[in-house]
Amino acid sequence: MNMQLLEKPSMHVFDELESEVRSYCRSFTTIFNKAINDTLWDVNDREYIDFFAGAGALNYGHNNPLIKKKLVEYLLSDGITHSLDMATEAKEQFLERFDRVILQPRNLEYKIMFPGPTGTNSVESALKIARKVTGRETVICFTNAFHGMTLGSLAVTGNKKKREGAGVTLDKSIFMPYDGYFGKDIDTADYIEKMLDDDGSGIAIPAAIILETLQGEGGLQLASPEWLQKIERICKKREILLIVDDVQMGCGRTGTFFSFETAGLNPDVVCLSKSIGGYGLPMALMLLKPGLDIFTPGEHNGTFRGNNLGFIAAAEALSYWETEDFSQEIAKKSLKLQLHLKKLVKDYPEAKGEVRGKGMIQGITFDFPGLAEKVCALAFDSGLIMETSGPNSEAIKIMPPLTIEDAVLDRGLLIVEESLKVSLRK
Repeated sequence: MNMQLLEKPSMHVFDELESEVRSYCRSFTTIFNKAINDTLWDVNDREYIDFFAGAGALNYGHNNPLIKKKLVEYLLSDGITHSLDMATEAKEQFLERFDRVILQPRNLEYKIMFPGPTGTNSVESALKIARKVTGRETVICFTNAFHGMTLGSLAVTGNKKKREGAGVTLDKSIFMPYDGYFGKDIDTADYIEKMLDDDGSGIAIPAAIILETLQGEGGLQLASPEWLQKIERICKKREILLIVDDVQMGCGRTGTFFSFETAGLNPDVVCLSKSIGGYGLPMALMLLKPGLDIFTPGEHNGTFRGNNLGFIAAAEALSYWETEDFSQEIAKKSLKLQLHLKKLVKDYPEAKGEVRGKGMIQGITFDFPGLAEKVCALAFDSGLIMETSGPNSEAIKIMPPLTIEDAVLDRGLLIVEESLKVSLRK
């Protein structure tokens, strides 16, 4: 725990010239200049283990050599970089590869829409198509959900602080309790169904239900397969579209390419972004059942929906999913992570911790105000980048690249343990 002894780079330029809205740099107070797979370095050559992975945008690590090689070759060949929604060879290759490697083996049939380069673009397009298809306006969403920062996606986001930043009334959304919100003994899917079927509830049949199978920003709340299946049945029975937001949980974060695979879901719409770009490049997809593909040409568009570098990187990243090997590697690391966190909860009962999450997004929620923030701050001083989660930052959130080396994962977990131990002494 000797990182405090080293002088950190001055943040003067950022303090003076950049907007006050900046966030992550207030927690990670250094200037980074290099990164390889699971490790970053700052301008003073200090090393940091990455348990953050670009908020889930770097599932395949920093500067993945296989993807980098393809990008460099493409750049040197003067390949198209910007194309709006024009046809390019790079897009063609990605579309064919995504269908062959991801959709066909899972018996999923979707049209692929490029809405714009970020997760919130994908969510906005999903909400629009649901309303257009059904002719209904409202959307059911869930407590502690996070779907993005633009007005439509913010309207279905539960976090009070983020919602207050909108400056206008956020409407057309109906919040329902997520799985486990009232404890283990109350099935909130039954509650939702009762509200929808009761003529006196004041709840109309919505255009869609949008959900995360695991709430990454909302405290690492994990929905059970049974609950998810009930929600899907509720939707089908009433012709409500089911939208799964897999922006952060997709691309292998929970162990399978789509987070909903283990529950056997077949959503009407799927939102993807973050690691679908393969290399941290801006890219997003909206997957929709063919019968829902009713936007007229240009009815939803965006200048940067044709990021061809993203297509190149994304196509190469799909190599990890051509066999079961990558999923098996994730499963082994996930088990190691889970066992370590459970041991921490057992060894430090005064923290009143609970292990949450799945796959390579797990953490501990503490019934001890401010503890998670202290742990993350101390971890950063010791050379580990990790963020908090939950409406009150009550959880530490461990989300490394899926390609993290076992030895680096072990070192990072030791820093987490030491940071927790020191935090409890203060």
